[in-house]
Amino acid sequence: MRGLATTDGEGSAPARGHVPAAITVTAVLAALGLFTSACAAGGTGARDEGPAHADSVAGAAASPSAAPSRTPDRVNAVRLIKDDPKVSAEVKRELKPCVADEYPVDVSYGNLTGGSADDVVVNVLTCGDAVGIGSYVYREEGGAYQNVFKAEEPPVYAEIDRGDLVVTKQVYEKGDPVSSPSGENVITYRWTSGRFTEEYRTHNDYGRVVGDTPSPAPGS
Repeated sequence: MRGLATTDGEGSAPARGHVPAAITVTAVLAALGLFTSACAAGGTGARDEGPAHADSVAGAAASPSAAPSRTPDRVNAVRLIKDDPKVSAEVKRELKPCVADEYPVDVSYGNLTGGSADDVVVNVLTCGDAVGIGSYVYREEGGAYQNVFKAEEPPVYAEIDRGDLVVTKQVYEKGDPVSSPSGENVITYRWTSGRFTEEYRTHNDYGRVVGDTPSPAPGS
């Protein structure tokens, strides 16, 4: 299962005269030590934007024009889904605890819409086989989170990739078991003029494992 969440300046010129060179070298080394220490203490680390940490950091560096944002406090993703009128009744009905009060949801934070706070991506999955049944993006507006994107055609899963929203939808052909889809469509969305618009999509066919035999055609 992919994830569970609970409810709840400048240096001085070299000294002249009779000052030994060793003193000068020692001073320079001390200054360098202080400078290195200050740099190490001043780092804040990379912000977590979801499962692909390295890609997220690379995306932040590659998009200098994006508005700076802050990571919000941890949200109650389950309550967010259940209170959202845009989420289908079927998804809400399927959103049940798998164990105790642990729900099958994945939550990621990242700057997708250029707001003052990071956006929240929520994926709702099934308990048994972790199939994505709904993907949503929430944007903070006026102190509340607003649903600005949803995809409810399972199997579906949304992720943040270099500031873009990437949605993967697995494709099944007749006779495919749930565990073995035939391929996938990968769709990239970008926030433009107040909404997500499709930038491009790719289709990948999954190869069959050696020894697998295709299902016979009906009537053969």
